[in-house]
Amino acid sequence: MVRRNDGRRAALVDAAIEVLAREGARGLTFRAVDTEAAVPTGTASNYFGNRDDLLTQAGARVYERLTPGDAEIERQRTAKPDKETYVGLMRDVVGRVSGFRTGYLALLELRLEATRRPELRAVLTERVQADLAANLAYHEASGLPGDATAVKLLYLALNWLIVEQLTLPDVLSEDERDRLVEAAVQRVITE
Repeated sequence: MVRRNDGRRAALVDAAIEVLAREGARGLTFRAVDTEAAVPTGTASNYFGNRDDLLTQAGARVYERLTPGDAEIERQRTAKPDKETYVGLMRDVVGRVSGFRTGYLALLELRLEATRRPELRAVLTERVQADLAANLAYHEASGLPGDATAVKLLYLALNWLIVEQLTLPDVLSEDERDRLVEAAVQRVITE
């Protein structure tokens, strides 16, 4: 029987994210999650039907934790829709994602695992498509310059910039990262 204590479940999923980031998908076991969450052995197996369920919920939780808060969204919506605002928005995104290092590394592990697990691939594909669609809808509603292709190009470029920052942080300084974000916006957004 799967348990329903939402606080405990969230703590276990957060622990799974930490294990994924540190040990990779092969290291993600119920026992490792129990240890990371500092709960009795067997707790995770009472909350998740199987390992695939845990993997899927870990991916969903990363996206949940990366979603900006209401105040941030309101600040972005009331900003002037120009390239400067766009640069600031992209810097915020890179900073927010880079600030949750273990979450993004866990997502990378999940993506690799998805190459071997069709069900996980389907879940992640759906989630990433929904995220990209939400970004496109936000962009259109915001009045920011650029088209859907520009949004997708920035999405792809900044994702790799984040990977670089999180996996090899000494390749680019924070100042270089900020300049590259600005250059990407300036070169991709032609309006």
